[in-house]
Amino acid sequence: MGYQKALEKYIAATNTHDFTNVKALIAPNAVYWFTNKTCTNTTDIQAFFEETWEMIQDEVYKASDVNWLAVDDNAAACTYTYHWEGFYKGEFKKGSGRATNVFKRIEGEWKLVHEHLSAMPANVK
Repeated sequence: MGYQKALEKYIAATNTHDFTNVKALIAPNAVYWFTNKTCTNTTDIQAFFEETWEMIQDEVYKASDVNWLAVDDNAAACTYTYHWEGFYKGEFKKGSGRATNVFKRIEGEWKLVHEHLSAMPANVK
């Protein structure tokens, strides 16, 4: 599996709403930066994912405009626009923001070692 496929699998795993599937694709030492929280271990990352899935029912997460910034045999970094949609407090909502993912080849498998998600700045459409 290449790094591009790793991103595809990660997004598909996120959409299962089962952290066991997500955890299989992230490194044990992964660091996640969200707008309102930093997670430095899989327990915190799992809690954040599960809180989000609880808050946004039937959420669907997608990526567009993926740009691979740096790639070599053992690491790959990309930016993309993320899109989400689902039911928040019973109403259908959707939104988007920007993302950075860093993958590292660990024992022959591409694992996510860093994710940074943030809101889209007002000057970017």
